[in-house]
Amino acid sequence: MFETTMSKTSMIKTTSLKTAGFKKTVFASAIAAAALVPFSQAQAADYQIDIEGQHAFVQFKINHLGFSYILGSFEEFDGQFSYDADDLDASSAEIEVQIASLNSNHAERDRHILSEDFLNASEYPTATFTSTGFESTGDGEGVLTGDLTLHGETQEIEMPVTLMGEGDDPWGNYRAGFEGSTMLTLGDYGIDMSAFPEAMHDLELYVTFEGIRQ
Repeated sequence: MFETTMSKTSMIKTTSLKTAGFKKTVFASAIAAAALVPFSQAQAADYQIDIEGQHAFVQFKINHLGFSYILGSFEEFDGQFSYDADDLDASSAEIEVQIASLNSNHAERDRHILSEDFLNASEYPTATFTSTGFESTGDGEGVLTGDLTLHGETQEIEMPVTLMGEGDDPWGNYRAGFEGSTMLTLGDYGIDMSAFPEAMHDLELYVTFEGIRQ
């Protein structure tokens, strides 16, 4: 009986040692697997667009009756983006624009653009863009795809974008800057331009911004 008890005790010890060894092996394997994940993937590169320092612009350009161009900007907006040079497919961006902040350097014209005839800012006070994908097309370049909501209508757009640069700034932050532009057909957003020459039916949207890594 004593020998039987010793045998059982030995079996328990052996089982405990095996279990402990198995746990250590699993733990070690988990650490090793984590070490294989690229550091850049583990650290999401999220940026806040620098609007306080006026290092971001949302601008537009539209033909005027075939004679010249009207240039303007939206002066109030906010947004953020994610960017990682080692994981470009994960790039994304979100921005919200206050339509009433439109400025074309002509107060009477601005009031008309913001009226029901065009942007109808009282009913549609914001425009938003939310990216849905990104495809790299070369070193520092790519196409950002996403949903643009303007004048109560949402359309998918593609915007070629270029990395302007990234690195440390003099104030201890890390920055990245981009620019991009795309053409919008205003009729796609329910804005009736039928009374105007065809040259005025499309608008060029241009954005450039710096972001501060969070």
